[in-house]
Amino acid sequence: MSTTATPLRIGIYGPDDITPSESRGCGLWPPGYVAAVTAAGGTPVPLELPKSSRSWDESIAELDGVLFLGGDVVSPRQAAAEEKLCQHCRDRGLPFLGVDRGMHVLNTTYGGSLHSDLPRDLPQALQHRHPPERGLRHAINVNPDTRLAALYGEGEIVVNSEHWRALNKVAAGFRVSATALDGVVEAIEAEGEDWFALGVQWHPASASASGLDIQLFRGLVEAGRQYQQQAAHAPAMAA
Repeated sequence: MSTTATPLRIGIYGPDDITPSESRGCGLWPPGYVAAVTAAGGTPVPLELPKSSRSWDESIAELDGVLFLGGDVVSPRQAAAEEKLCQHCRDRGLPFLGVDRGMHVLNTTYGGSLHSDLPRDLPQALQHRHPPERGLRHAINVNPDTRLAALYGEGEIVVNSEHWRALNKVAAGFRVSATALDGVVEAIEAEGEDWFALGVQWHPASASASGLDIQLFRGLVEAGRQYQQQAAHAPAMAA
């Protein structure tokens, strides 16, 4: 008797602003986050800010993971709602991947702080720029014994650089999983094994990303699969 696998639904919050005309450096899958999630085996689902009278509960109830891309903050309500999204994911144990500002929101939600202008705050830092120069990339060190190392391998890798903000103080309950060679934090993750939560400073689905960056999306999808399986067994265990 054949069975049909339940789709792994990954909610994507924020603008997927990679245009189809951009050619990826690796050329292994089409540009953009929808394409990257699909290539990793997930089913992308648009995730929008809830109406003022609603919470995130209804929006994320059927999801197996969240990809937070960020975008510009347009109101205090949006900023507060984005923090609640991070809190809802943590409360549920819902796998979370934050990219650029998505990582920043994750960090500040739990008490961390930011460099709002990296060139001004750390003038000796590498050229972390936005908008980036074409092909601007730099090396980072992935720390051993981290979730990120399990996806990329530990040691030095090269990523794109498209930002002018960066993490300053890392929130309690999180650890640094990668830094640039100048010490700028490039990735964080939740401590412990009960919540898959990663934040990365680079843009793993942009035109200047590498083929290795698909590992981030595969990690999110695999965490979503485990979350889905645990959710399916929860009623039986409770009974």
